[in-house]
Amino acid sequence: MSAAVSTFTPAVDLAAVKTKQHLAWSSGDYAVVGTTLQIVGESLCEALDLRAGERVLDVAAGNGNATLAASRRWCDVVSTDYVPTLLERGRARASAEGLPVQFEQADAENLPYTGHSFDVVMSTFGVMFTPDQDKAAAEMARVCKPGGRIGLANWTPTSFVGELFKLIGHYLPPAAGVKSPALWGTEARLRELLGERLDSMAIERKHFVFRYRSAAHWLEVFRTFYGPMHKAFGALDGAQQEALAADLIALAERFNRATDGTLVAPSEYIEVVIRCR
Repeated sequence: MSAAVSTFTPAVDLAAVKTKQHLAWSSGDYAVVGTTLQIVGESLCEALDLRAGERVLDVAAGNGNATLAASRRWCDVVSTDYVPTLLERGRARASAEGLPVQFEQADAENLPYTGHSFDVVMSTFGVMFTPDQDKAAAEMARVCKPGGRIGLANWTPTSFVGELFKLIGHYLPPAAGVKSPALWGTEARLRELLGERLDSMAIERKHFVFRYRSAAHWLEVFRTFYGPMHKAFGALDGAQQEALAADLIALAERFNRATDGTLVAPSEYIEVVIRCR
């Protein structure tokens, strides 16, 4: 009699994954990269058709791109992230512009707010990186009022950034069972995550263009300041670091549409506006 084949799959330790992610996003200085993405927050706020006086929650806000965009439109904004240094950078930006934003440290998977307390809940390239995707989506939906909107900007799986994370994963495989953040960049996954609260969903495919002096300059900036890449290089030996650097340069050049030696690399993302029921 043959032995039975085990189909047991060990449970994912999402708390351990979150701890590692927190260390990654706390390393480097994401604000250096994040500031370049400001146009995405402005575009999302226009797509959400924000109205003065609306109560807005920015989840996994980073250094506050969408936060500032909403505050400029006279909304009452609460900006949250689980990395205190990023909140400090957002607070400094708001202060410089005289914008009255409330900054609070909060976990996207356990938001400290009562249900149905915000007119708009949004996230630009933030909530998509949470380890427990279902929990984070449920929290966004929970705090959004019926008839309110959820706004998202998420990198797609085949975008420059989507391919970037696949490449890093080749060198440092993610924990088994953890879903790819890029799934947030697909309509099918969003319907799985938010279907129960979804009254309508509008999706527009857009591109953010990374503009740097060269592919080598982009790599230098990201390797120094972009937490996940900074930590990846720190975990590899010298030969692996050289190989990863070469592969990243090749990836950047594959997306580069410039012919003058600079880097002009479009990265596709989806701009999503969900009306909650």
